[in-house]
Amino acid sequence: MGIVNIDDELHDQIRKASTVSCRSINSQTAFWIKVGMLCEMNPTLSFNEIATRELKGAGVAPQAVKVAST
Repeated sequence: MGIVNIDDELHDQIRKASTVSCRSINSQTAFWIKVGMLCEMNPTLSFNEIATRELKGAGVAPQAVKVAST
């Protein structure tokens, strides 16, 4: 494992995003790197198409969402 140097502004954005997505800063960075690589390797696919493909590949099956009645 190596050290990656990024500027302070990007680090701040990663920290904020990691809070929202309930990931560590390292996990958020790894996620963005992986998504970026997949986008570059599949320029005709949208983010949603890539995410769906990766989730299916990992064996995640869609389930119906139950909405609470009011």
